[in-house]
Amino acid sequence: MRRREFITWVGGIAAWPLAAHAQRPEMPVVGFVHVASAKGGYAPHLSAFLKGLSEAGYVDGRNVTIEYRRAEGRSDRLPAMVADLVHRQVAVIDATTTAAALAAKAATTTIPIVFEMASDPVRLGLVASLNRPGGNVTGVTQRNREISPKRLQMLHELVPTARVVALLINPNDPTAETNTKEAQTAARSLGLELHVLNASTERDFDAVFAKLIELRAGGLVILPDPFFISRSEQLATLALRHAVPTIYQNREFAAAGGLLSYGADVADAYRLTGVYVGRVLKGEKPADLPVQQTTKVERYINLKTAKALGLTIPNALIGRADEVFE
Repeated sequence: MRRREFITWVGGIAAWPLAAHAQRPEMPVVGFVHVASAKGGYAPHLSAFLKGLSEAGYVDGRNVTIEYRRAEGRSDRLPAMVADLVHRQVAVIDATTTAAALAAKAATTTIPIVFEMASDPVRLGLVASLNRPGGNVTGVTQRNREISPKRLQMLHELVPTARVVALLINPNDPTAETNTKEAQTAARSLGLELHVLNASTERDFDAVFAKLIELRAGGLVILPDPFFISRSEQLATLALRHAVPTIYQNREFAAAGGLLSYGADVADAYRLTGVYVGRVLKGEKPADLPVQQTTKVERYINLKTAKALGLTIPNALIGRADEVFE
């Protein structure tokens, strides 16, 4: 081999790693959008999402990059956050919560969107149907439409003498009006007087509990909302301090002193969302992925709080609980 040819051949070998590196595709980017902050009760949900993503073969930092966008409880920030992700041309937008899903849907008709929410995506216009979503959107929905009236019924069973109860909602929640109407229908069927109270900031909590005392409400139902979830422990503490029997959706609420938690297995919904994001990254289209509905519900009871409130929890309810705090 001539010297010049040898040098050219060696130079070619040296260039192989650089050429291979240059041709290696960049890792796909997933935009994870949430209306709440990183604090509060969402750490288990994020872990479940990452678990689902790994089940589909993707690990953050290894073969996928996740860009997190959190609105810190300000849903008005979501459109700008989603617009930034669209501008960056991310591979998938994972929109957790109803507000995030609506913002993503309004921002793009081309980038795949996978949502996790407690609302009816058909009623909101996110998908054409559960079985055939169509377009660029699919995801996972919880059964909270059926569960919310059940919370009121369970509270009534625990405090049967209470005729006045209250419903705490976040007026900024896109589904607040629909959920309120359903709760009012359930209240009428139980012969209860239902008062709707609003809170969208921590400053509203003191006024809410002052109103409960004024109404002499015998119980409080808190509608699921990202703002409330991130402040579950604070709400549980206030409910116990004011001796108001209260029911909410997540474990953290009962663990912190809330009387009862009853709701869908949100962590599993996030896991399923992670699996769907992975499937989309592999090339499946959202239009071909039916919207999944979680079916498992969880019950958590705080017997110490029940005793402090002078309430007796039926053994049948205790037996069906996923966890009892004593």
